[in-house]
Amino acid sequence: MTTPPDNAVRLPLRPGLEGLSPYGAPQLAVPVLLNVNENPYPPSAGVVADIAAAVAEAAGGLNRYPDRDFPRLREELAAYLAAESGVELDPGQVWAANGSNEVMLHLLQAFGGPGRTVLSFAPTYSMYPEYARDTLTGWVAGRREEDFSLDVGHVRALIDEVRPAVVLLASPNNPTGTALDLATVEAVCEATLASGPAGPDGAPTASVVVVDEAYGEFRRAGTPSALTLLARYRHLAVSRTMSKAFGMAGLRLGYLAAAPELVEHLRVVRLPYHLSALTQAAALAALRHREELMGQVASLRAERDALVVWLRGQGLEVADSDANFVLFGRFDDRSAVWQGLLERGVLIREVGPDGWLRVSVGTPEETAAFRAALVEVLGR
Repeated sequence: MTTPPDNAVRLPLRPGLEGLSPYGAPQLAVPVLLNVNENPYPPSAGVVADIAAAVAEAAGGLNRYPDRDFPRLREELAAYLAAESGVELDPGQVWAANGSNEVMLHLLQAFGGPGRTVLSFAPTYSMYPEYARDTLTGWVAGRREEDFSLDVGHVRALIDEVRPAVVLLASPNNPTGTALDLATVEAVCEATLASGPAGPDGAPTASVVVVDEAYGEFRRAGTPSALTLLARYRHLAVSRTMSKAFGMAGLRLGYLAAAPELVEHLRVVRLPYHLSALTQAAALAALRHREELMGQVASLRAERDALVVWLRGQGLEVADSDANFVLFGRFDDRSAVWQGLLERGVLIREVGPDGWLRVSVGTPEETAAFRAALVEVLGR
């Protein structure tokens, strides 16, 4: 056998991963960062102190494995969802993981896999097809309408054609900010009662419907959460995160609510002790301060709505948003606009349909800097 030169070897990379790059938005050192939908307000000194004390206490027991099923955390997440949405949940209906990314992986590990398909509707979150790829699940993307809503007839037709194991819907949708009305979610749940792959006995199963509400707390008044449908549909899961409204992106804590039997299937595929003792302690401490941490949500909503009005006043097209970001356009050369803003110290995201850009809602000072820079770039 001939030894490769310079000790080089060819690694047995899985087919389909050749030439791919890791997911990630640009991380650049500029004064105004409005590109990854973070909450711009850091936790207060009191919250930081409480989290630090909780983590220090947990660190005293790091010689032991953490609780695999984290019942206290599930109980507190259920209590939070009851206060936020008015939906009472049993802790057994709640699951958590390292960010909503890992929650989505658990869902596709449990219900996807070779020979199965996840269905979604584009434009939507760019990580969704990567979750499918990483779990060897087929990916099919239907279309959204011009206003980025869903046409229920198109959705039903694709469900009948694809017979997906999982239907993945973001509400509010990323990168458009579009929220789904409950009637649409209900229609999807009804259409998926027996639309999944055949079970061991040959009979059809349901398709698992996942409504990703990562930005759910920012929804406008009168827009209900899909959590209100959980009691009616045992194949529905609603995911949330502490990254956005809580301002805890660095904590990496995502979670979902669903029927207990659905959650039990996720417990099968999770890695042992996947939530560290430190993560559990920090999340519990943050939840004790949920009213303070959520205190900026109303102001961010108001800042978002004012930004939508201002952008439209500049003659731009703007998608209605129920999130903490705004999609706006349309530009003949969006890359030039993005670059012009960057040169003026403002980083936003070049993402979504061609001709559109997305800006996160920042502090009033950050938003003012974005407005001034955009006026310069557009030559207004």
